[in-house]
Amino acid sequence: MDQGADWIAFEHPLSERIRFLLRLEFLFAQYQHQRIDTSAWGLRASLHTLLDILSVMGRADLRTELLKEILEQHATLTRLSKRPDVNLERLTDVLKDLGGVAADLQRMGSSHPAMVLRENEFLFAVLNRSSIPGGACGFDLPAYHRWLSRPQAETQQDLSAWFASLRPLERAIGLYLRLLRDSTQPTDHVAEGGVFLHVPQAAYQLVRVLVPASVDVYPEISAGKHRVSVRFMHLGNVNTRNVQAGGSIAFRLQCCVLSNH
Repeated sequence: MDQGADWIAFEHPLSERIRFLLRLEFLFAQYQHQRIDTSAWGLRASLHTLLDILSVMGRADLRTELLKEILEQHATLTRLSKRPDVNLERLTDVLKDLGGVAADLQRMGSSHPAMVLRENEFLFAVLNRSSIPGGACGFDLPAYHRWLSRPQAETQQDLSAWFASLRPLERAIGLYLRLLRDSTQPTDHVAEGGVFLHVPQAAYQLVRVLVPASVDVYPEISAGKHRVSVRFMHLGNVNTRNVQAGGSIAFRLQCCVLSNH
């Protein structure tokens, strides 16, 4: 994820749950970008990403988990509102967002969004063929080929209907990860010889390494409960093997955790 024009943020999740949410956040962003392209190729890209989202969700009860997390954050931040040093205007906005997301999740009901894959013969056929390179081409899926040729208003309406049950989850994941990333301020560090070791003072869920966009390096991050290790590599020519960066690399570090964990 980009962190403004001057910094590039590299993220390393510390749990499967955060890894799962980051993967879905990536797919949701990809889907929203592809929806702008209403050509047949754009439709293909949008639908295949939508199917990826539903497949990644599997059978996980994501709605219940997210609702629990959102309500816990709402309760935690509500208690903070009594402190004199809190920015009440900003806190009120966040509490409003949390309340709105919680209400959307509660209105979803217990039906799993991925059920559409088992109930919709058209989507199930496209999903099965998509696992084969080139398997969703016209002669393999004539029904899909015909759907891609329908008027734009009809195909966009179909996509919107299939995505409708995912919208509250998209919003909840976005808000949860935003709160997680905002849970701590970046601190400035220098990696001497391209290597940096850090011992966090508390448990954390996500490591973020922010690198200046002007420096052609990227971090290899290794993290556990008690230590963060960062090794910077030169990207250089992508057709040759990358090497460890030398010298002093200035960067910013965030070890993020939400307060109820």
